[in-house]
Amino acid sequence: MLYWFFVKALGPLARWRMDPKGEGVENIPTSGGGIIASNHLAVIDDALIPLTSPRMVHFMGKAEYFEGKGIKGRFKKWWFTSVGVFPVDREGGSKAEGALTHARTILEQGHLFGIHIEGTRSPDGRLYRGHVGAARLALQTGCPIIPTAVIGSREIQPAGKIIPNKGHSVVRYGTPISVERLDDSQITHDRLRELTGRISKCIESLSGQEYVDEYAQTVKARISGQSRTR
Repeated sequence: MLYWFFVKALGPLARWRMDPKGEGVENIPTSGGGIIASNHLAVIDDALIPLTSPRMVHFMGKAEYFEGKGIKGRFKKWWFTSVGVFPVDREGGSKAEGALTHARTILEQGHLFGIHIEGTRSPDGRLYRGHVGAARLALQTGCPIIPTAVIGSREIQPAGKIIPNKGHSVVRYGTPISVERLDDSQITHDRLRELTGRISKCIESLSGQEYVDEYAQTVKARISGQSRTR
């Protein structure tokens, strides 16, 4: 209920500020589970997708959003939980697996789940190599993947900026990729990478971004290391 309250109550202000246009909204299934697999350019991507989707979209959020102390920390945890965001530990391991298990449950209950396949925001506006989480969830559940491109959010909210600039944005939903549900024993690394590559190709076509066959986290770590050595 709070999700729709925020969308309806804060939506007019957000639309005035960011002018999001939804294209291909008819590609979002009207019922049943589905995976919104998107690029990631700015923090506000997770607002632009709900503002243009006719159905609630659940997202993962980095664990730090849920671990703050005091009134501010409790408020952030309440806020993200209320709007359908749940924590994921981006260092991987069992905690990250737990988040994917929760996402699988959401899909099997017939809801939409949104995931940024790059795993983090693009450091320079290009589209980076996708992680296999979206592909794994699709093969485990048989839910369709809706490749999605957010356009313009990086200009509205450059890195480090909290309050977005006024501008225009587009969320472009592509033709769903149908996936056959498989047993876990049938889900191989090659299958995951092949499907992830298909998703990336679709997002590249929808967004017009240049594709880089390297993980965004790797590039960010390299940039950070170079900054420290100067």
